[in-house]
Amino acid sequence: MNLLSNLHKDARISYAELGRRIGLSPAAAAERMRRMEEAGIIRGYRVDIDREALGFSVMAVVRMSCEGPRYRPFLKAVKTMDAIAECHHVAGGDAFILKVVAANVDELERLVEKLLEFGVPTTSIVFSSPVEGPLMDLPARYWLTR
Repeated sequence: MNLLSNLHKDARISYAELGRRIGLSPAAAAERMRRMEEAGIIRGYRVDIDREALGFSVMAVVRMSCEGPRYRPFLKAVKTMDAIAECHHVAGGDAFILKVVAANVDELERLVEKLLEFGVPTTSIVFSSPVEGPLMDLPARYWLTR
């Protein structure tokens, strides 16, 4: 797990430095990473992007109820909505939890209006994130086109 912890902090670390930190040779560190990639433990490497620097100053969490015949159309539509960075199907009172990024509140409002077609959205705007993971919080289509 020490290997994963070091990669989690810096995915660009060299095999030599990684090996030094975890007490392995560079070749052994590289081999261990290769085995983890083949086993599907390491699925990829990420870049931490500052969404605000790209002009996306609003982040929100949208809880979504979605019942019956609206369920499948929602699953199809949500994949095409650029403002949705994450979508999680959950148990409990809501069917989905969405992580949304937008340039401003007007853009967020337009998204929420689109979601009304599929159920009842409940929106919470994020003020700050005292604990945040290193994974990027923008859909790939945002940073691939900018």
